[in-house]
Amino acid sequence: MLGILLIFLISCKKGENASELPIATPYTIHVPRYFPTDLHIPSDNLMTVEGITLGRFLFYDGRLSGRTIQDSMMSCATCHLQSRSFECGIDHPRFSGGHPFGLTGIYTPHFMLPMINLVWSTHGYLWNGKVSIENPDKRFQLLEDLTWMSIMAPHEMKGDTNRVKALFQNIPGYPELFQRAFGTKVVTMKNMGRAIAQFVRTLISANSKFDRYLRGEISLTNSERKGYVLFMTEQGGDCFHCHGGEANPLFTTNLFYNNGLDSVFSDPNDRSSITGNLQDIGAYKAPTLRNLVFTAPYMHDGRFTSLDQVLDFYNTGLVGSPYISPLMHHIGTHGIRLTPFQIADLKAFLLSLTDSSFTTNPAFSKPDKFPDEK
Repeated sequence: MLGILLIFLISCKKGENASELPIATPYTIHVPRYFPTDLHIPSDNLMTVEGITLGRFLFYDGRLSGRTIQDSMMSCATCHLQSRSFECGIDHPRFSGGHPFGLTGIYTPHFMLPMINLVWSTHGYLWNGKVSIENPDKRFQLLEDLTWMSIMAPHEMKGDTNRVKALFQNIPGYPELFQRAFGTKVVTMKNMGRAIAQFVRTLISANSKFDRYLRGEISLTNSERKGYVLFMTEQGGDCFHCHGGEANPLFTTNLFYNNGLDSVFSDPNDRSSITGNLQDIGAYKAPTLRNLVFTAPYMHDGRFTSLDQVLDFYNTGLVGSPYISPLMHHIGTHGIRLTPFQIADLKAFLLSLTDSSFTTNPAFSKPDKFPDEK
């Protein structure tokens, strides 16, 4: 178990006694059994109870767009639904087919990735990894940076950060929450990003059937066991190279691959647009396989609407190109070529990664009341 035990100390303001200032309460992330112990938490944004509380309010508050008129409000949770593992979901009531668009009506460049176990993401965020500590542009390096990016992006809130800060500065209750979390009542975009990032880092999924199997609490079915063997062998499903397994229960390497979707490429937002490396043409992040039952449609462009379609693609639909990942060992036969029974077993194993407690956890849900509501 790893505890984040450092105390986040609040600096004294001129004329105030240190004993009178609030000290934020350290929050301990308990690393689930078999999970990596290396947590991606910046040293200047250690986890606190007060920071997470504030972040949860901000995540769900539609005024984050800088607007107060109902039909012009938008929050992180507008698109990131808990019931869909904090992804849009193919059945979203507002975004038909699961492709979100902003208040301008402009669609996002890609479909969504779920917000699952991002505290372990060390290779960047978004399908192309634009937000990464490896990015020399310091505006696009951390999970914290995604807040102002979302507020300003024309395909999301298309807001004004100054307007957002002024709005929240004048919403009763919020200045006090900022003071408890960060030692100042002054609302800043930096601290808004910090708070939301803290909340998102608590979104941990580790209670699927497969997790309980690893912990020795239950057994897998025969089909699930056979599916897991297929998942973990190159001669079978050959999934583990990009998506991990028992040694990597995140079920993603968080790295980027060209997985054989196409032979002709026209997306200006693939991995090569970030790295400038031609070998990254058509490459995208390998998403976690956790909670697949909730996260359709699949792939960066949402081309597959069901898990069966994804399995059919990897079985017989791979397309070769000069940029194909060398880990796609079955490209010569256009797929893994499993029998229908083997595909059924592989699917059974993938469904054992479903963690319904994650999508219903009250700690992750919309607060009953916002700070200004009585």
